Amino acid sequence: MKKQNKPIPVFASEQEEREFWETHDSSEYVDWSRAKRVTFPTLKPTTQSISLRLPLSLLEAIKSAANSRDVPYQSLIKMWLHEKLHEGHGH
Repeated sequence: MKKQNKPIPVFASEQEEREFWETHDSSEYVDWSRAKRVTFPTLKPTTQSISLRLPLSLLEAIKSAANSRDVPYQSLIKMWLHEKLHEGHGH
């Protein structure tokens, strides 16, 4: 016979729910064998602004390269960093 899951309580706040799940085993409340993987195609990753000092000549060269590709220079920098990070890692 299938185990009956406990009902998930109603929480007054996210903080209350966070505290609950930090101290309770979710397998008593959710049948994880029935879980399905989902994707959130419009979810954007969290970003953080940073300051980065570059030699002016390098910045101008990056801006020129971005202009020739018709992309914003900051987007080009992010793309290059991503490519370099994953180069040789097969990701």
